[in-house]
Amino acid sequence: MEADPHQLADLEARKLRRHRLIGIALMCGAVASFAILDATAKYLNGHMDTMQVVWARYVSAFVLTLIISNPISSPGLMRTGRPVLQLARSALLLGSTLFNFLAFRYLQLDQALSILFSTPFMVAILAGPFLGEWIGWRRWLAILVGFAGVLLVTRPGAGGVHWAALYSVASAVCYSVYIIATRVLSRTDSTETTLFYSNLVGAVAMMPVLPFVWSTPDNWFLIFLMAVFGAFGSFGHYLLIAGHRLAPASILAPFMYTQLVWAVLLGYLIFSDVPNNWTLAGAAVVIASGLYLLYRERVVKGR
Repeated sequence: MEADPHQLADLEARKLRRHRLIGIALMCGAVASFAILDATAKYLNGHMDTMQVVWARYVSAFVLTLIISNPISSPGLMRTGRPVLQLARSALLLGSTLFNFLAFRYLQLDQALSILFSTPFMVAILAGPFLGEWIGWRRWLAILVGFAGVLLVTRPGAGGVHWAALYSVASAVCYSVYIIATRVLSRTDSTETTLFYSNLVGAVAMMPVLPFVWSTPDNWFLIFLMAVFGAFGSFGHYLLIAGHRLAPASILAPFMYTQLVWAVLLGYLIFSDVPNNWTLAGAAVVIASGLYLLYRERVVKGR
């Protein structure tokens, strides 16, 4: 007895929607991990040079993930079908981190965040020609609404923009291309392989800088934070890579806005930063935009 083609198509559509919903959940978990990473980095920045914080982020992540997955226990870990793209993707992630930290040395937080959260636009634009993942007008509208929510929170000033805003633009561009490269690599390389190269390249690249910026931490708590906070970055990027194996980059990108909610919560709990009415209103818009996108994934077949 032959299977009904309509039933097979319906099962395939359900499988596709389920994969996309899991990918969205993984993306939300990834940005939550990144929010914890950022909060820890902000704390460490008050006690040491920013470059030392970046070094600690990559080295601790590399060491911790090496314990779990390494070339000895997993002989094929470093085997990649696209070595140049792996190295380029890792360099883009490091570049995004460095440019972002440099921007925060000169810009107000609202200016830098406004530019950085333009990433979903760039991903949506690049995903079409590079990945063949075109999106409809409803998702474009949801992206615009989510970005409007971010602007409500950040409320960038109407005055002139500092030249260092170019650092934030560079960070957003690097991160957008990084996301596209992640999607491409998810088709050929394992999540563990891609994560291994991300941490390896960052750790190696920052080593020559360390002697010029090093300052010995003055208490064990700082050493503890330096040793473990990279794990949040590794875990976040593991979820990010896994999510891109299940869902298109153009669908996942808008959910990076949910990082704003976690940032507000951690800012209040750790730094006693009380959100104002603008922040609460913007967060509500961001959440509404994400919920709408989630709704579209549940009701629209194969879209």
